[in-house]
Amino acid sequence: MSKLLEGRVAIVTGAGRGIGRAHALELARHGAKVVVNDFGVSNNGEKTAPSDRQSPAHEVVAEIEAMGGEAVVNGADVADFEQAAALVQQAIETFGGLDILVNNAGFVRDRMLVNATEDEFDAVVRVHLKGHFATLRHAAAYWRAESKQGRQRVARVINTTSGAGLQGSIGQVVYSAAKGGIATMTLVAAAELSRVGVTVNAIAPVAKTRMTEGAFDTSAMALPEDNSPIVAWLASEEAGDVTGRVIEVDGGVITVENAWAHGPSRDAGARWEAEKVGPALRELLAEAPAPEPVYGA
Repeated sequence: MSKLLEGRVAIVTGAGRGIGRAHALELARHGAKVVVNDFGVSNNGEKTAPSDRQSPAHEVVAEIEAMGGEAVVNGADVADFEQAAALVQQAIETFGGLDILVNNAGFVRDRMLVNATEDEFDAVVRVHLKGHFATLRHAAAYWRAESKQGRQRVARVINTTSGAGLQGSIGQVVYSAAKGGIATMTLVAAAELSRVGVTVNAIAPVAKTRMTEGAFDTSAMALPEDNSPIVAWLASEEAGDVTGRVIEVDGGVITVENAWAHGPSRDAGARWEAEKVGPALRELLAEAPAPEPVYGA
């Protein structure tokens, strides 16, 4: 086993299957002790049987233990504020602290805008956006308290956004909005937590998973485990100078996303007159780079 993460304690949410499972196994290979969180839901968020001793999370823990690592199962709903707090506390009580939070849990309910329902909006935003917020909020409170006591931890957060959240995706208006929110949350959290030794980054993974299979042709897509080495390095003490970044991972290709940045501008020197807005804005658009096309457009 590698010593990149030796002695560090990690939580990985949504770690029973797919990308989350790959992250948990990769962190363990590098020496991390892992809390394997999985609420036990289907691809569209329907609850399965969390009490099953052969649940995916238990299988991941068994795999980690078989390689000589340490791991425990957690069945929390990460979007439940109290359960998210208990998840963080489990890591602290079981392994003596928390150093790494990998927010990965989520599901999809793809719909075109005109067909999306209020219930689908609430469910998708809840698991992705609130699910990231709740765990990060409680982890941040712990790290802040540790810092105040003179025990500042070299902590790392890796969130999960998506190309859908950065460039948009036809048929995924709600999912795209939630993932876009996660990218912005990453930037703000990175700025706020830098004073207590915490870096916060996000990956935009491209992989063949339950969430992508059936939606389009995934035959040429990367595997879930192709994303995990980037997560392992971002989770390490070596990565202390990298924060507030979004990194797309597509197989062997890693790309630093530029996201929103100020482009060309014009100053009218006073309140704009509506008649003058069109010509000025068209000049600015001609100077600016063309936006990335929306996926599926």
